[in-house]
Amino acid sequence: QVQLVESGGGLVQAGGSLRLSCAASGRTFSSHTMGWFRQAPGKEREFVAAIGGSGGITYYADSVKGRFTISRDSAKNTVFLQMNSLKPEDTAVYYCAARVTGTMIAVGSYGYWGQGTQVTVSS
Repeated sequence: QVQLVESGGGLVQAGGSLRLSCAASGRTFSSHTMGWFRQAPGKEREFVAAIGGSGGITYYADSVKGRFTISRDSAKNTVFLQMNSLKPEDTAVYYCAARVTGTMIAVGSYGYWGQGTQVTVSS
């Protein structure tokens, strides 16, 4: 069992930066691929980034590649999402999730989810 709590969201101007954190509890944290997803109003939840259990593999959605960086600190059971050069279209609720099966980018592959943190980017 893994419990996830996100933090770090907020309001920022376009071009600014935010760093999201996801604190995980559970002894199996290091074995899970961890992902970040986001959901804007009226839209489906979409993949943002993922990182393998060892931290050696990362994968990004094309829309954030080069601007966002995912990382993890296994000693602190925490996953981070550094978001730079933010755009208004990045506005969404951001969710941290732990993968249990399937591909890195599919919502259905993730069995544990946090409550989400709001990110709002003003133009």
